[in-house]
Amino acid sequence: MSAAPHVEKVKVKHPPLDIHTLGDRVLRQPAKRVARVDAETRQLVREMLQTMYSADGIGLAAPQVAVNKQLLVVDIDPENTATPPLVLINPQIIRVSREQAVGQEGCLSIPGVFLDVVRPAALEVSFKDDNGRPRKLQATELLARCILHEMDHLSGVLFVDRVDNGIALTQELSKHGFLVKDVQPLKS
Repeated sequence: MSAAPHVEKVKVKHPPLDIHTLGDRVLRQPAKRVARVDAETRQLVREMLQTMYSADGIGLAAPQVAVNKQLLVVDIDPENTATPPLVLINPQIIRVSREQAVGQEGCLSIPGVFLDVVRPAALEVSFKDDNGRPRKLQATELLARCILHEMDHLSGVLFVDRVDNGIALTQELSKHGFLVKDVQPLKS
């Protein structure tokens, strides 16, 4: 694995990017493929990582910061400086496990809201790293969930669209000032 651009895993007072929240149209647009991985792409990756760490996140997709590109950053071990974050550019799911797992998810675009979501327990994904090199990765548990969650953003899907418990969903969204009408339930 190549190391992502070096970004300290610290909160900065003024993160470089603004995270858009539920109800904002930018979150619902399908992202475009990254044509070239270049210095501009790597700068975006750095800014996304700084923004994610500043918001106590473990994943961030470009559409969340109003950049319509298939790019995501993931770090399920943000406390450990020895673990480099993952950068996935133009990620594609190769396969997912039949086995499903229920896990609680939250999202930097829906702060404060945490709800159970059913997702495949494991996956294999192909992508380009921040040097433009093709990579493959097998992931399970939290890493698989995080990658699937962030990849949903590239299709304009938010985790609340996958929540089955309508009552809990309505209560949580209302409690945190979000509108249920902004959820677009996925047909299973």
